[in-house]
Amino acid sequence: MIKKTAWLLLIALGALSCKKNKTKNDCLDKMCTYEYRSVVFRFMDNKGEGAEVKDFSVINQRTGEKVMANARTSGNSVKGAFVVVGDENIRSLSEQGDNLKITGTSVQTNQTKSAVIKVSGGECACHIDKLSGPDQIAFD
Repeated sequence: MIKKTAWLLLIALGALSCKKNKTKNDCLDKMCTYEYRSVVFRFMDNKGEGAEVKDFSVINQRTGEKVMANARTSGNSVKGAFVVVGDENIRSLSEQGDNLKITGTSVQTNQTKSAVIKVSGGECACHIDKLSGPDQIAFD
């Protein structure tokens, strides 16, 4: 009887340890597309034209870290438009969404303006998703 109990206990522990060692990752079966998503933000002058900006930055307010989108390094072809976050930043964003503070200073007026947008990502997300916030901000 003791041998039988010991075997049952050993089998039960083995089964439990198998479950315990599995990674708890619900996104293994998730199907994602190959599209690339990014969020573009524009700085406008008081006439509604794209404004030249200096000291541009994006800060994740949850972590305090600067957000760098790789697409931005290729240069911006539209005056005043910046890629603030892209799919390459997905793992540094939370699933609930993080507030990103976008700041820039007008080259013409030296005025600094900021806006906050909320963008989600996360470990299991396929793409980033802009949840709220403006698409542009105008200098006076």
